Amino acid sequence: MITLRGLTKRFGATTAVDALTVDIAPGRVTGFLGPNGAGKSTTMRMVLGLDRPTAGRALVGGRAYRDLRHPLHEVGALLDAKAIHPSRSGRAHLLAMARSNGIAARRVDEVLATVGLDDRAAAKPGRTLSLGMGQRLGIAGALLGDPGVLMFDEPVNGLDPDGVRWVRHLMRSLAAEGRTVFVSSHLMTEMQLTADQLVVIGRGRLLVDAPVDEVIAGSAVAVRVRSPHPDGLVALAERLTATGASISSAAPDELTVTGVTADRVGDIAYELGVRLHELSAHGASLEQAFMELTADSVEYAGVPAGGDTR
Repeated sequence: MITLRGLTKRFGATTAVDALTVDIAPGRVTGFLGPNGAGKSTTMRMVLGLDRPTAGRALVGGRAYRDLRHPLHEVGALLDAKAIHPSRSGRAHLLAMARSNGIAARRVDEVLATVGLDDRAAAKPGRTLSLGMGQRLGIAGALLGDPGVLMFDEPVNGLDPDGVRWVRHLMRSLAAEGRTVFVSSHLMTEMQLTADQLVVIGRGRLLVDAPVDEVIAGSAVAVRVRSPHPDGLVALAERLTATGASISSAAPDELTVTGVTADRVGDIAYELGVRLHELSAHGASLEQAFMELTADSVEYAGVPAGGDTR
């Protein structure tokens, strides 16, 4: 188990993590979500002793990482797939890790086989590894000590669809063995398929600690509207907003509406004479729930092309 109690980290006047208290339990995949700059990587670094907390505690199995005699036997982590010497081969990198923690050399071959890196790939120097190969090597390093706690920061970054599916199955199988699996990702669809529990933070503070289904259930059903007449959509958006609906737009020819039914949207479009090419209701998704939860916590908000900020 990973235990965070009042975990706080400040960099000068900036508070990156703010009194975070949560338990990451074994036997399930816990997704760790938040906007850019929310404090996810800093939290993981404090768990691993790479950053010193300003206040509070981060414990693995009831102990601080620095107190673990052979840490790779207790916790495995992938935080940065590029964390390998550019001239050192993947196999040599894993052998060095194994020797530093009293792990038999044969375990290196086992984890390389697990992540699908053959002898030729494992012999390549770090500077020649693709992003996807680097991710697989990093996962191999996390598995090296057969630990009970595993932490992954964006583990599917750079992987092809087959690799993404493999990582999903790996995470779930590790959790099924009773291990603690803590995964940070920006891929909401993948987290919806992989995670059992979600911890969501914004501006360093805990927003949600709940099962995935519960988080999604708290989000409203969305209505998607498309029209060949952008000016008509503007008028439709104004009328819907006046009725209390919430509007967002990813393109000039479409709207996403929450807070009213598809029937009501269609009626108003008819009253305004707006021609529609699509009017469809979509069940709540983790992406939508996440956007609603973190709406007030986004540090860097862009403006859609064309300046439409609806």
